[in-house]
Amino acid sequence: MKYKILFVCHGNICRSPMAEFVMKDIVRQMGIEKQFEIASAATSREEIGNAVYPPARRKLAEHGISCDGKTSRQITMDDYRHYDYIIAMDQNNLRNLRKMLGEDVDDKISLLMDYTSRPADVADPWYTGDFDATWNDVVEGCKGFITSLT
Repeated sequence: MKYKILFVCHGNICRSPMAEFVMKDIVRQMGIEKQFEIASAATSREEIGNAVYPPARRKLAEHGISCDGKTSRQITMDDYRHYDYIIAMDQNNLRNLRKMLGEDVDDKISLLMDYTSRPADVADPWYTGDFDATWNDVVEGCKGFITSLT
């Protein structure tokens, strides 16, 4: 079985690409990357085509993770049909996903931090400037998600 995961945030330049590349790194380290298809997308159109925000790129690089070539794109209905898991970074994006995609009849949409012992929104570094807090949330959420699959 191949797990298809799509991480989603507002612009797809900070949190969701961080989650995408952290998750890719986790499954690679576990030696199970062939069992996964992992990507990310935005709910808005504001950043379409833009690269990962430089401070997010630097935070990933600090941990030996490259996000080269990643550009923002908006989620589509085809994504809903294709992916098994659509994981939002916060309540606002969860609400936007439900508006954009309609009823979640296949129960695919969730919040990343719901896979942890402390359900909450992933800290948004666009507003806080705190990429360490976002990194910690993303790593904790991705590890929790992987644990939920086993």
